[in-house]
Amino acid sequence: MLDKIFPKIHSEGYKFLVIFSVATIILYLIHGFLGFVGFVLTIWVYYFFRDPDRVSIGDENYRTSPADGLVLQVIETEGPKELGLENKKFTKVSIFMNVFDCHVNRSPCSGKISQILYKPGKFINASFDKASEENERNYYKIQNSFGEDIVVVQIAGLIARRIVSESQEGQELDQGTRIGMIRFGSRADIYFENYKPLVKVDQKTIAGETILAKR
Repeated sequence: MLDKIFPKIHSEGYKFLVIFSVATIILYLIHGFLGFVGFVLTIWVYYFFRDPDRVSIGDENYRTSPADGLVLQVIETEGPKELGLENKKFTKVSIFMNVFDCHVNRSPCSGKISQILYKPGKFINASFDKASEENERNYYKIQNSFGEDIVVVQIAGLIARRIVSESQEGQELDQGTRIGMIRFGSRADIYFENYKPLVKVDQKTIAGETILAKR
């Protein structure tokens, strides 16, 4: 019960908690109302960096969501040219994470990371289509037990300016394994093949648990 009220937080959040806590004390010394505002913001920082445990289905016949958020689009498209997949057809699901969503990203499948590629870029609104090609982003190409490529892309947004990767090339992943996080509002794209999408635009997702597609 307590872990739902006070969930554990990601290691990236500790320094921000310290900064906001100190700022809250200073603001309180200036004026009580300012201290209250600082306290509310500190609570928000705590919950932004929450890192709750999730239970995945653990079945390679399904693809699970890599992120908490709202489905922006479900389309058929070419794969990312940055990974040399522009000549292959994929289903792409884009998920927008607002500043109130949990920002820890998880693997949508079991498999081995064959490639990780970081691309610097802009910081336009992550809900725009062009964010997939212009914003700062980090690609994970994962090969599953069927020999298929699954791609997860972490995309920085208007506020998010730090992509954190917790994975490395050659790493074996279980479905739902944490692969990284993005700080302060962002987006995650997932590309997959040979699976039928089960989600719709504007549907809420939970990383590691919501089923996006079925084989």
